Amino acid sequence: MRYTFNLKTLLLATCLVVPLLFGNVIAQDEAPAAEAAESPVQDYLDLVEASGGADLAPAFDFFTVSMLWTVIAAAMVFIMHLGFATLEAGLTQSKNTVNILFKNVWIISVGLLTYAAMGFNTHYPCGSWQIENWIGFNGPISGLTGGENDTWAYGGLSLAMTAYGDFIFQAMFAATAATIVSGAVAERVKLSSFMIFSTILVAIGYTVAGSWHWGEGWLNQMENPFYDFAGSTVVHGFGGAAALACVIILGPRKGKYTKDGIKPILGHSMPLAAIGVFLLFFGWFGFNGGSVLSANPGPLGLVFTTTALAASAGGVSSILTSFIVLKKPDLSMALNGLLAGLVSITAGADAVSPWAAVLMGAIGGVIVVFSILFFDKIKVDDPVGAISVHGTVGIWGTLAVAFFGGANFMSQLIGVIGVYLFAFIFSFAVFFVIKLIMGVRVSEEEEAEGLDVAEHGSPAYHIQ
Repeated sequence: MRYTFNLKTLLLATCLVVPLLFGNVIAQDEAPAAEAAESPVQDYLDLVEASGGADLAPAFDFFTVSMLWTVIAAAMVFIMHLGFATLEAGLTQSKNTVNILFKNVWIISVGLLTYAAMGFNTHYPCGSWQIENWIGFNGPISGLTGGENDTWAYGGLSLAMTAYGDFIFQAMFAATAATIVSGAVAERVKLSSFMIFSTILVAIGYTVAGSWHWGEGWLNQMENPFYDFAGSTVVHGFGGAAALACVIILGPRKGKYTKDGIKPILGHSMPLAAIGVFLLFFGWFGFNGGSVLSANPGPLGLVFTTTALAASAGGVSSILTSFIVLKKPDLSMALNGLLAGLVSITAGADAVSPWAAVLMGAIGGVIVVFSILFFDKIKVDDPVGAISVHGTVGIWGTLAVAFFGGANFMSQLIGVIGVYLFAFIFSFAVFFVIKLIMGVRVSEEEEAEGLDVAEHGSPAYHIQ
């Protein structure tokens, strides 16, 4: 045998003893809503018993493969930030392209740094709360060495990754909320104000709200715990509600709403927008698939399947809906329909059947069309439809887990109300204070000239 008795003994002791010492395991939901997850120790005992206790190689191989999948999934989520950047740039005017790309560079960069500085340990307080189950501000990542990075000490089979693997996967999620806001406030927000706001939103707002669910806070402590597998509410809904607050304060772009009605402000590159959506679609397999938190083949295959089917159904239903309502096949609606399908399934990707996923995605695709038209009608100017895709459809995706995945409806509703209200109030307060201190909107002259020149001194395109 390749593995000696000493190595077997060490692995077994690590798997059985260390998780008991560390207690709280930092994790998202590991099982469908209708089922209770077994403990990591029991999972491991079952595996050892099945193998006769004689060979630990299969368990170690599973741990290694799971960790590899985690970092691949993290890289796929990172690619989503390129998707957000190109989608936002494509759906807006060419004179603002540099500004949009710059904001997205800032968001991912500051997001990763602040998540390491305080976000991770605030997102997952592990019992270190200042206000029990509500607020747990904690310091930078530390102690992610030794057994937590080369053995099962971190989380056992249910969280089959190292501490650093968990950190980097969750860090890639963190900046998403601010990226959603970036699209909604595009073409008129002051760069310096947005940079300050996005830093605070990612470092504090997102992590506090996320701790209520994934950090075992009050949403997780309810009699029937709130269920949000990969973040229809605590990621996408949070970002959508934050975007709505900022757009209300900021106001619409000049010339969008006139006395004669709505004047469309067309995006400058639909190919760029389409590339962005397909990058997001690709990255979503890591977003949802990585949330399995291991390479467990059963849940992983189901999550990939439900994710793909829901997105496709959202695309088809949005195309048909726009055909009927707008009397033409609208590409921007089709693209947002794909994203709506993805947001619809994110909360319950591991808890619903494939055909339930199709229905959830299809309904999301219809909802997003009417939501975009509604916000335009009430003069809430969202250039990319972010509020509708992530905010409105996020509500549907979260509640749908109660209809199709066995979650408790009232718990889901309470979770949506709690997170959305917090995101809106927090964002409104922070953005309003920034407005009072330094302003949040560029001048009419700068808006007309374009933010590429006004804010950066350089246009994106040099056409001879």
